[in-house]
Amino acid sequence: MKVVAIVGSIREKSYNMQLAQFIQKRYAEKIEVEIASLKDLPMYNQDNENEPPQTVIDFKAKVKAADAVLWITPEYNGTVPGVMVNAIDWLSRVDKVMIGKPSFIMGASMGNLGTVKAQLHLRDILFSAGVNSPQLSGNDVYIGAVHTKFDQTGNLTDEGTVKFLDMVIDNFLSWVKKYV
Repeated sequence: MKVVAIVGSIREKSYNMQLAQFIQKRYAEKIEVEIASLKDLPMYNQDNENEPPQTVIDFKAKVKAADAVLWITPEYNGTVPGVMVNAIDWLSRVDKVMIGKPSFIMGASMGNLGTVKAQLHLRDILFSAGVNSPQLSGNDVYIGAVHTKFDQTGNLTDEGTVKFLDMVIDNFLSWVKKYV
């Protein structure tokens, strides 16, 4: 199964990117995860949505080719980061490659509540008309105090978090098989 991971942080030492890379490595036997970079994605502009830059064409092609999308979001000011919203804007226009494509949301932050508010907002966005992406529910991944759960080399070392991810990734894979 092929999954594209969209990480809402472009920070060099992003915990959410570390989470995506951990998932990519740990579950490589079960799932092929490609992390789509948002660093070079230009701001959405309706003036060129029908003839977008090559970076947009490539980004949309990755998402379209995937069986599902894994959204990994930090929380900025109680909501979804702008780079992630921008990516969704591109995905929701013209060919609307997200419609019907299964999604799974998770996120990590240094705060105790993880990314609860951002994930609630992201769910609403993913249910909007131009996106209309079915989402796995009941398997919420809110990793709080993330700075205490990764080691210096980017390995997730918190045993409880790893066990929980093992369970929800299996649930996600079983759920996605219903759509592909």
